Amino acid sequence: MSGGGTATEVAAAHDPPTGEAVPGVPGVPGVREAPEAPGAWSASDPYATALRTGRGPLFLRRADGWLLPLDVERWCARADAVDRAVLDRCEGAVLDVGCGPGRLVAELAARGRTVLGIDVSAAAVARTVRLGGQALRRSVFDPLPAEGRWDTVLLMDGNLGIGGDPRALLDRVARLLRPGGLLIAETAPVDVDERTQVQVVGVSDVGPAESPFPWARLGTAALLRYARGWTPAGAWTADDRRFAALRSRTAPAGGRRAR
Repeated sequence: MSGGGTATEVAAAHDPPTGEAVPGVPGVPGVREAPEAPGAWSASDPYATALRTGRGPLFLRRADGWLLPLDVERWCARADAVDRAVLDRCEGAVLDVGCGPGRLVAELAARGRTVLGIDVSAAAVARTVRLGGQALRRSVFDPLPAEGRWDTVLLMDGNLGIGGDPRALLDRVARLLRPGGLLIAETAPVDVDERTQVQVVGVSDVGPAESPFPWARLGTAALLRYARGWTPAGAWTADDRRFAALRSRTAPAGGRRAR
């Protein structure tokens, strides 16, 4: 998970100020540094607090109390060797869905690539912009720049879970990509296919918690089961992390690709 966000953040989502267009992708705005919104680093938001400090512990908590540790330290560090190898596979203009604190967006920007991050967390977007990347505070299910023209979409760090409905997420990503575009997804390190309600929590959270939000966990086999209409383009493991690449259909069934 990279800043999948809470129900409160989704309801309050807005865009930072926009600047110049991103070269090569008409309709993709640049983003200038914006003043942080009041409460962006509120201690009551464990995710924003973790991004401010660059460390956890931070967890996804199911209703039954089960905790999934979130790798905040890695997300807040520079892109590592595994990340960079994934980014080497990216084609053309890249959309990083759930960009979190922005390490991948910043790395691609440093390479001179056209890249945009989106995240529902104001703290994540602000940090991405400070690192020199371009980002918007927006859900993947909201209207986005350059729909149908992205060459690569990234779903890293558990972001296959966004929305709790893998098939709906894959359908949405297909509409964002150009025909034959590339999806690179990080899958769970175990063979799992789970849909649940979760909260983002720290170890010492007190007071009222955010409302649960839908999430999913998918291994590679489960991803491929949901990926009807996609063409598998590779699967690999690196440093105990698992990845899969898929290509969207060259034309959507029953009509033209949405623009």
